[in-house]
Amino acid sequence: MSEPVSSVKTPTSSASKPKKRFVGTSSTSSRTRAGGPSKARVPLNQIPDEILNDPEINRAIGALPSNYNFEIHKTIHQMRRDNVQAVALQMPEGLMIYGCLIGDILERFTSAHPILLADVTYGACCIDDFTARSLGADMIVHYGHSCLIPTTQTTLKTLYVFVEISIDAHHLVSTVRTAFPSSKNAFGQAVLHVDRRAAGHAVNQEVNEQLRAEAAEKVAAAGEGRKRIMVGVEPEPVEDFPNPTTEEEKKNKTNEKDGDDEELPTKLALVSTIQFVASVQVLRNQLEESLPPLSSQPTRSEPTVEGDAQALAVLEKENEKDEEEKGLWRGKYEIVVPQARPLSPGEILGCTAPKLASDVDALLYVGDGRFHLESIMIANPTVPAFRYDPYSKKFTRELYDHESMRESRSQAVNVARKSLVVDTTEKGKGQGSWAVVLGTLGRQGSVSVIDSITSSLAETKTDRTEPPLPLLISELSPAKVSLFPPSISIFVQTSCPRLSIDWGAAFGRPVLTPYEASLALGKVKVSAGERTAGWEGGMTDRGEGYPMDFWADDSLGPWTPRHGLGRPKRSATGAKPAVVSGVA
Repeated sequence: MSEPVSSVKTPTSSASKPKKRFVGTSSTSSRTRAGGPSKARVPLNQIPDEILNDPEINRAIGALPSNYNFEIHKTIHQMRRDNVQAVALQMPEGLMIYGCLIGDILERFTSAHPILLADVTYGACCIDDFTARSLGADMIVHYGHSCLIPTTQTTLKTLYVFVEISIDAHHLVSTVRTAFPSSKNAFGQAVLHVDRRAAGHAVNQEVNEQLRAEAAEKVAAAGEGRKRIMVGVEPEPVEDFPNPTTEEEKKNKTNEKDGDDEELPTKLALVSTIQFVASVQVLRNQLEESLPPLSSQPTRSEPTVEGDAQALAVLEKENEKDEEEKGLWRGKYEIVVPQARPLSPGEILGCTAPKLASDVDALLYVGDGRFHLESIMIANPTVPAFRYDPYSKKFTRELYDHESMRESRSQAVNVARKSLVVDTTEKGKGQGSWAVVLGTLGRQGSVSVIDSITSSLAETKTDRTEPPLPLLISELSPAKVSLFPPSISIFVQTSCPRLSIDWGAAFGRPVLTPYEASLALGKVKVSAGERTAGWEGGMTDRGEGYPMDFWADDSLGPWTPRHGLGRPKRSATGAKPAVVSGVA
């Protein structure tokens, strides 16, 4: 057999040599160039097969919930590769039940000693690399949150495990298509009970008034014994929404204006926590494609061969599927998966959520609880909000008492403003001093935010002379605030905006967020922009949301930890972002 002829011509000496574009180790070793056997380079983070296919490791992982991805293989690989001797495990309370089991697995298959950090963990901002290092750990694994604090800024090797949770995506998609018409006008009539073909301003005004009335009624019915804003509002079950039941209604629903250019699709914004971001993408892909009309599906007849039980079972299953799909809206939806960098697309935090475009018909949150959902509701008070709980599989309408929140925060800001002026009726005494709190729970505290507030206080032209009192506190509570003398009348906490928004009324004294402190000090100067218009005078404008951008790269001012890290970009509506200055 003759030798194969290469199709690549050997360059002659006269041929010009290509310019070197890369400098470093060649992918082909000298031994390979000499004719020796080649060995493919393995990426540093690629998990070896001996770990992925280890039956003992896989058997141990089988003790954990199968739909929770704790990335045990990846953790073991990195610990072995870096010869980790002590590893700190940090996780939120909901995952703490698996902490001891994960620690046992890592201890068995590595040489490391596990350390379980049992302090409360509210989010990725609470990553406690300082404590882990002081305990002798040379690696920390943080579970359940995204990479909010970059690994380049932590004091020891850090691994974030998102703990992605698999859910019933088919049920999620079917629930949305059952409850939400794919036609914008039908959505307005069936869900919001308004005709979206009317003038846009009138529709928005009618929807907003209706939402505010519903929220007020819900809050009143829930009683006055609750201190936290909006916790007492019970969600409205999706079963209360009109749903086609008769055959004629189902027919009309199935044959929904196919090909009608004048009929706009329902526009939905999809958000979730990091655990369900993958499910949100699946939902997006499914809703952006229309379902085929039922009439176009082939007619199925019973099997001709008697006793063919398997074919009969398949037929029954297909008929059940057809019957189930008769209640679904079959058109395509316009889907938006918003992003507030550095978060992943669709991911929201309790303190960080994007501003949605004005033409979004509704926002849908996939996840349990309301804490994260309330963040995007606060930022977008005019957008109807819905929640799909993947555990209970309940689909509910969610409301928020924006009026009470605005009144409460506006009062706190006004009290802080008055404290900056000397009361001449009290022999020159002021209204009390300020205290600026640096949160020490994990990485919640930000020195740059503290510097922004203290420098703003120093630059503000007031009759006061005493500097603010710096405080370092892991968790600020009403009990701790009560221990300070009454001469400290204003507290500014930099830990979490929701601490002030949700629980501000329980402290007895104003506890401001950095944004609210900047409002009181007159350091927020707003040009014509929708994100902060109406707040400078006291947070009374109903149409605009409270900015929830605490960890966003494109935040409004230097009173947030990551301000200025993002690239300037246009808003979702295509307009240029609002110009906000930290100088009065």
